[in-house]
Amino acid sequence: MTRDEVRQAIVDILGDIAPDEDMSSLKDDVTLREQMDLDSMDFLDIVMELRKRFNVEVPESDYQELVSMTSCIQSLQPLLKDHQLAS
Repeated sequence: MTRDEVRQAIVDILGDIAPDEDMSSLKDDVTLREQMDLDSMDFLDIVMELRKRFNVEVPESDYQELVSMTSCIQSLQPLLKDHQLAS
């Protein structure tokens, strides 16, 4: 997956978890919690969705790398490089 495809996959997951949030205004360099009403359970849902959709395991020790869109992309792109974004 390209950087843009990884970003779109993350946006899709966030949209499913927080359907009332405006995904078009997400800033890549601001923490997701500052921009969205996410709690710790929502965050775990994001990790679970990554596992379900892409068979990607994110170790608990790497959770802090998923705080912003930029850090999510940097962390997940190597793991998703061989995946295709569903149309």
